[in-house]
Amino acid sequence: MNVLVLVGSLREGSTNRQLADVAIRNLPEGTDVTLWEELADLPHYSEDLDHGQPPAIAAAFRRRVQEADALIIVTPEYNGSMPSAVKNAIDWASRPRGEASLVGLPTAVLAASGSARAAQWARESAVRALKVAGAAPIEDTVGIGLAHKAFADGDLIDPEQRQAVADLIGTLVATKREESAA
Repeated sequence: MNVLVLVGSLREGSTNRQLADVAIRNLPEGTDVTLWEELADLPHYSEDLDHGQPPAIAAAFRRRVQEADALIIVTPEYNGSMPSAVKNAIDWASRPRGEASLVGLPTAVLAASGSARAAQWARESAVRALKVAGAAPIEDTVGIGLAHKAFADGDLIDPEQRQAVADLIGTLVATKREESAA
């Protein structure tokens, strides 16, 4: 199985990166995992950039999405939504229409936030954008609230939160890519 992981927080050592690491550890042994580290380098999506040959980094990103059997998105919440880096990645992967690499891709959404709401709006925004783009997001998401207190030694402290991540990743692994209707 080939899994692509996107972390929407570009800050080194973020709680969202820690949550991504927890999710990755719950993947089956032998899973090929690619943590896409270049979200900040993707240019803002514009059709002007996407005629003919898109920028090399966008083409490479689309290839990674196309090669993936599943996608994990781990996102912070900025002003009640997902950060622009996550939305921009979804936009690049949703084009060109009819040939988009994101279509039918099983996707799990997780989030860590300093607020008690656990980035609920960011998770909902991500699932909505993924659906519109043609991906196959899992309706259930995992949010970790008060995240600055939720981790110790690289793992979640709360066993219920650890189990929620394990359950979501188990659902993702059991989900097959949907065939494109295009």
